[in-house]
Amino acid sequence: MFPLLANILPQQTANAHHQLDDPAVALEGIVPQSLAGTRGDAALARMFPEHSRSRIQRWARAGYVTVDGRQGDLDKLVWGGERVLISPQPSSAASAFKAEEIGLKVVYEDDAILVIDKPAGMVVHPGSGNWQGTILNALLHHTPGAAALPRGGIVHRLDKDTSGLLVVAKTDIAQTSLVRQLQARTVKRIYVALVHGHIARDGEVDAPIGRDPHHRTRMAVVASGKAARTRYQVIKRFSEEGAFTAVECSLDTGRTHQIRVHLRSIGHALVGDPTYGAKRVDLPECLRGLRRQALHAARLGLIHPSSGQQCEWEAPLPADFAAAMVRLK
Repeated sequence: MFPLLANILPQQTANAHHQLDDPAVALEGIVPQSLAGTRGDAALARMFPEHSRSRIQRWARAGYVTVDGRQGDLDKLVWGGERVLISPQPSSAASAFKAEEIGLKVVYEDDAILVIDKPAGMVVHPGSGNWQGTILNALLHHTPGAAALPRGGIVHRLDKDTSGLLVVAKTDIAQTSLVRQLQARTVKRIYVALVHGHIARDGEVDAPIGRDPHHRTRMAVVASGKAARTRYQVIKRFSEEGAFTAVECSLDTGRTHQIRVHLRSIGHALVGDPTYGAKRVDLPECLRGLRRQALHAARLGLIHPSSGQQCEWEAPLPADFAAAMVRLK
């Protein structure tokens, strides 16, 4: 086997005091004479430069802006002396870091760490388009003390549609230990993947990964990228419904989408991967029920932050992945 892998700033702009870190805090100011004859939205963007003009326009359309006590029509000109009040609502990001009662599949837990088996389809950390229902929201409910830790104790991530093992720190000391182990590449992680094509032999891909210059939402093997190496070992080859191979992958590095990008770069994209692989309609009927990339973090090994003992956990293939493998056989 391969190695297992808000503060308030004392700043004034146009006589307006404002708190920069919390968009839900009301902003007040008097329009200075120097902005007389300026459109209202442009004037407010000058008075509150930490907020964009388009954001202020959205707040005005939503009714959160008043000028001299009346709902602001920011298409009109201001003449100086008007009292402006902006009462924006909390953004999605501002409300993201809240506890939610979401069940976690706990594989191991003690006072220092928590190991969970993440289901496919669940985002690890809140981000654009996924502000609620994440692993972080679940952690804040499961372990309230996680709120005091950076990123809630999360030290590494899995893609939304990748299932499997994830370790989370429950204390500052544990988090420091796990981060150092990740940096030293001593955390062992092994993934199981099902890919297109027959892989003839075990091997590795040693190629830098960076942002795809043609598709900015994707990653790619690019000369200017960061060093990345993936080792793979053949588990089984299938040919009854076309050419497919099940492999174990271990990472020497942890770049975004690393396994998906590396295997695609050698002509073996993951089954069910809509970003780097074939469309589902091009799959044989027996694999169309797998509605995500066939990638599972199956094994996790690390040195326990408190005891110093080497620990290892395994997570069996989830039902959708296991069923696809059975149908191929």
